[in-house]
Amino acid sequence: METRNQTDVSNFYLLGLTDDPELQLHIFFLFLSMYLISLLGNLLIILAVSCDPHLHTPMYFFLSNLSFTDICMSTTTIPKMLVNIQTQNQSITYSGCLTQMCFVMVFAFLENFLLTVMAYDRYVAICHPLRYSIIMNPQNCGLLIIFSLLLSILNALLLSLTALWLSFCKDLEIPHFFCELAQVVKLTCSDTHINDLLLYLVGSIFGVVPLSGIIFSYTRILSSVLRMPSAGAKLKAFSTCGSHLSVVSLFYGTGFGVYISSILTGSSRKTAVASVMYIVVSQMMNPFIYSLRNRDMKGALRKLVISLRSLHYNFLQEKQ
Repeated sequence: METRNQTDVSNFYLLGLTDDPELQLHIFFLFLSMYLISLLGNLLIILAVSCDPHLHTPMYFFLSNLSFTDICMSTTTIPKMLVNIQTQNQSITYSGCLTQMCFVMVFAFLENFLLTVMAYDRYVAICHPLRYSIIMNPQNCGLLIIFSLLLSILNALLLSLTALWLSFCKDLEIPHFFCELAQVVKLTCSDTHINDLLLYLVGSIFGVVPLSGIIFSYTRILSSVLRMPSAGAKLKAFSTCGSHLSVVSLFYGTGFGVYISSILTGSSRKTAVASVMYIVVSQMMNPFIYSLRNRDMKGALRKLVISLRSLHYNFLQEKQ
């Protein structure tokens, strides 16, 4: 079998979700719509949190960071896919593939850590309300974001740099719509034991540990809420956690679905279709979950829309 080391590889080829030209056209408009909805929805969340002083709290600070991460995740994968479909050119450069792969992992890890931090925020708010302002002060909130970002970058770089050691076979076709580490490793003719070990080790530690933290937080929250004497207090406590629980369920549920799909089907193309839920749909749904289930966020978005309309009207008046 012909092999090439990393210095000889100039391009990989992203096969996407289908080879059917008619389906590709439908997929193009579907993904373009989902990308624009995700971009607009998450931008509105960030603007609403920034413009409304009532939302200048740790919970909404973390939410705006989650929305920014969702925008970055979608922007890392979908535009390249749309360009490939439009130009009918499936190639992506070697450096571009590694860069995309690294950034996808950075934002996936970061979203994972942010959901854990948000669960901890709800735990402190409900279980230790008197100490909440001390524990979740602006400095500590900033440090949590910085620590999550640094940890995400280090993990992504560790996994991405292992791909630099690989030698690739003649077949450089990736049956996916973006460069995923597991799919790139399958193309290699090198020994992948170290890559596989690191992938499963890092994936297990930084997947299981944050999820365990979320489960622990909500176990303590549930225990505290059940001890509350007032039904109104219980309802208020649960309402502040409902949106976050929905997002957590969507994130981990779709991620677990992709993992199960890769094991059961054994088909890379079917796994790519399943990963659409994890990479695209969850980022699009998060703004809807928070805006529809959160009264404060709905009020802030309403004010933002009214102020944008007012600015637009004043702009038109000045032009006349």
